[in-house]
Amino acid sequence: MSERMVAHLRRGLAHRSRRIVDSSAFSSAVFCLIAANAVLLGIETYSGVVHQWHDALKAAEHFFLAAFTAEILLRAAAHADRPGDFFRDPWNVFDLLVVALAFMPFARENATVLRLLRLARVLRAARFLPQLRIVIVAVGKSLPGTLSFALVGALLLYVYAMVGWVFFAEQDPEHYGSLGRAALTLFLLMTLDGLGDAVRGGLEISRWTVLYFGSFVLLGSFVLVNLLIGVVINSLEEARALEKERERSVPGRQPRVDNPVEALRAQIAAARQALDDVESGLVAPSGSCACQGAGRAARAGV
Repeated sequence: MSERMVAHLRRGLAHRSRRIVDSSAFSSAVFCLIAANAVLLGIETYSGVVHQWHDALKAAEHFFLAAFTAEILLRAAAHADRPGDFFRDPWNVFDLLVVALAFMPFARENATVLRLLRLARVLRAARFLPQLRIVIVAVGKSLPGTLSFALVGALLLYVYAMVGWVFFAEQDPEHYGSLGRAALTLFLLMTLDGLGDAVRGGLEISRWTVLYFGSFVLLGSFVLVNLLIGVVINSLEEARALEKERERSVPGRQPRVDNPVEALRAQIAAARQALDDVESGLVAPSGSCACQGAGRAARAGV
C-alpha cells in the first residue's frame, strides 16, 4: 500500500471520527457516563450494597472502563491525520493516562490505587463544562503566584511572631510562649478569628499593642488577601484567553464570538484550512503544482 493511499485513509478516518467526537450527542453521552461512574463510586462506599450487588457492580465497572477506552480511542482516531495534535491538548493527555493506568497490573492489584484512578475519571467532567475547565486552568496558572504569596505570608508571620514572642511571652505564654504558638495565633488572627479577644488581651498588657494587631491585620488580612485575589483574577483572564484559542484551533468548530470582525476572521481561517485540505488531497502529481498555485491565489484573494 502506497504512502499516498495510507495518508488518504488516515484523513478519511480522522474526518469521520472528528464528526463523531465534535458532535453534541457524543459529548452528552460521555458526560452521562462520567456522572454515572461518579454515582457508582458513591454506591460502593456502602458495604451492604457492595456485598449484595458485588457481581453487578463489578460488571458495571468493566462496562465503564470499556466505554472510556472506546472514547479515548475514538479521540485518538480523530487526530489520525495529525497525531501530534492529540498530545498538544493537556486534556487528551490526562484522559489517556487515566484510562491507560487502569490496565496496568500494579493498579489492578492495588485497590486503593484503582479507586483513586476511578475517582480521577470524575475530574474529566471538567472537559465538558467550559466554565469549570477555565477555573481549573486558572488554578494551575495561579500556582506560581500563590507560591510567592505563601512565601511573603510566611515571612510576615515569622517577623510578627518573633515580635509577639519578645513582648508577650511572659504575660501570655499560652499564645506567645514560643515561636510556633505565636505563629499559630497570628495565623488564626489573619482569618479575623478571635481578633476581638486578642485585642482585649493585648490592651491589658499595653495600649501600644493596638498598633501591633492593627498593622498585622492590615497587612495580613487585607493587603495579602487582595494580592492573592489579583493573582487569581489575572489567571482567570489568561485561562479564558487560552479557552478561546483552543476553540479556534479545534478543526471544524467555530468559536463563539459576538464581534462581527472576529466572526469574519474565523470564516477566513476556515476557508484557508479547507483550501489546505484540498491541496493535500490531490493525487495527480502533474496537476498538484497548478492547483497549489490556484490555492495560493485564492488564499491571497481571501
